[in-house]
Amino acid sequence: MTATTDTRIAALRNDPALSLLHRSLDVYYGDPERDARMDAFYSRFVGSGDLVFDIGSHVGDHIASFRRLGARVVAVEPQPLCLRVLRAIYADDDQVTVVDAACGALPGRTRLHVNSANPTVSTASPDFVRAAKGAGGWEGEVWDTDIEVPVVTVDALIETYGVPTFTKIDVEGFEDEVLAGLSRPLPALSFEFTTIARAVADRCLDRLTALGFDGFDVAVGDDKSMTFRRWMPATDLATHLHELPHAANSGDVYCVSGSQAAPTES
Repeated sequence: MTATTDTRIAALRNDPALSLLHRSLDVYYGDPERDARMDAFYSRFVGSGDLVFDIGSHVGDHIASFRRLGARVVAVEPQPLCLRVLRAIYADDDQVTVVDAACGALPGRTRLHVNSANPTVSTASPDFVRAAKGAGGWEGEVWDTDIEVPVVTVDALIETYGVPTFTKIDVEGFEDEVLAGLSRPLPALSFEFTTIARAVADRCLDRLTALGFDGFDVAVGDDKSMTFRRWMPATDLATHLHELPHAANSGDVYCVSGSQAAPTES
């Protein structure tokens, strides 16, 4: 991060209108060790001059990592407060394009269920909201506001900005809808899974297999470390996800096309 960016983040932390995002800014910015782990992890997918799609950018900590690696980033985010943060932090960075939208199966509009107290779990999936109700680890989470937001497909993003080298999808149970709007294999992508919505991960794996992705691994929680350190078939990865205890809560599945059984990390 540059000194100017640090100054902007400090100002955002002190902005009372953004009080609901202050905790996210504290967690996701200003930890050099976490930044270094993220950069080392994503460097296997992203290099200088690459194009990355960050779908579900929240406050943009992944954008920061992709930019440190030299990539151009298209950040897709529908929440107004998060958009305000992204546009403030990356105001002078012409290598970051912020798209005010959700991603989905078809272009148009959708309802976004906003968790005002914890915006990171806002979602366009009513099924996700229902699954969280009464689930262990989700006590006290309330989706208290609905807003209408525009929807763009991944195919439309590709048509506008080009083919991404890597795509990150983190949209709280709406990942299968995002992938329904993709009609071609990409070099690599990730999608978030949760143990309250394992069927969503199943549909994602089915969709990605149909598109030609053939290598899969998973990192559980926020620990940027692959579980198997080799590319596995989708069926084996699906079995592993269903065997995870509920307390595992969430993580990210990483997928590649043309894996040729190469290792995911040394």
